[in-house]
Amino acid sequence: MTNTPRSASDTSRSGRRHRRSKSRSGAAATLTFTVLALILVGVLVLVTAKQSHDTGPTSSAPASGRNDGSTGSGGGTVPGQKVLKLADHPILQDPDAGLQNIVCVLPDWHSDQASAQAFFTAAEHCLDQAWGTFLQGYRLPFNPPTLHFPTGSSFQTACGTIAVGVATAAYYCDNNLYVPYRGLQIEQYGDNPGVYLALFAHEYGHHVQEMAGLMDAVWQRIYQVGENTPAGLDLSRRKELQAQCFSGMFLGAVVDHGSVTRDMYAKAWRDQDTRGDNTSGSHDHGTNAHYAAWWRKGAQFNRAVQCNTFSASASDVS
Repeated sequence: MTNTPRSASDTSRSGRRHRRSKSRSGAAATLTFTVLALILVGVLVLVTAKQSHDTGPTSSAPASGRNDGSTGSGGGTVPGQKVLKLADHPILQDPDAGLQNIVCVLPDWHSDQASAQAFFTAAEHCLDQAWGTFLQGYRLPFNPPTLHFPTGSSFQTACGTIAVGVATAAYYCDNNLYVPYRGLQIEQYGDNPGVYLALFAHEYGHHVQEMAGLMDAVWQRIYQVGENTPAGLDLSRRKELQAQCFSGMFLGAVVDHGSVTRDMYAKAWRDQDTRGDNTSGSHDHGTNAHYAAWWRKGAQFNRAVQCNTFSASASDVS
């Protein structure tokens, strides 16, 4: 493709993607039985219910997935064809399609570099399983992103040199996910793994967009209208708010299953009010109110159709 889309972090802006990066393969034959067993567990706990309209953090919708007979490894490299669409993308049409309830096992959180690295590595495996299975249900490609844990004051990506600071808690670029420990603001958030998990799941949401074709499609539009024009900033906000919704979907699907406790979920729910353009002073991620609202919509309903920011009114993505 001639366009080179990019993605941004929770509160930062990223540069253009200059090249395709080599992705990590996770399709080891020895893991096939284990992964299939986890998928079966997700299917067994599948529940169909009416969507709740309780806006409190103690309510999350039961997870569901496409029931079209398709199966997949949920964590390895799977071929497929991206679909370059936005509001009419296939994954955003089925009112009953969401993530399966999976058992996500994470190590205890400790505020040090090594422990954080182990935590996010385990979290990525959970995200791979949840989103890989979902995307494969639509015959879309999937491969896990490559994780990086930069330790310096800046780091190099295909999108350019990224400075570590309060605006760069985590960063996604071209199949690579960067988590600089110094950017997590441990001194502010303390030992609150739910907050860090939600942030990490937001960046992973950009990987979902990349795999599905949404990222390519939105950057085609942004290039057409201009990145810093009102129309370009509107598209950027829709992209970021959808990643927020995808993050909420994941936590809503794994809460009370495995290591993700109700307390972690509730703290992540409340933390969303602190993030967004009101905090960063930018105009490309959405107001703090909308940033929180889209995350909570994903967490409460766990339905991809609820994350169709590209069909939302402009007043809901400002």
